[in-house]
Amino acid sequence: MASPDKKSFALRIDPVLWAQIERLAASELRSVNAQVEYLLREAVRARLGKEPKVKPSPDNP
Repeated sequence: MASPDKKSFALRIDPVLWAQIERLAASELRSVNAQVEYLLREAVRARLGKEPKVKPSPDNP
């Protein structure tokens, strides 16, 4: 069940990329959703040079 304080949205993604994200998530013991959120945070940090301000969640402390 989705957390009530998180925004949900549909995402169309290439099946090959999805498989790669699934493998990464499994190797890092995360859900695919948590892995996507982690990768997005990494990308934002790389672009902005700082950590995005978000509340910690059980999947990503």
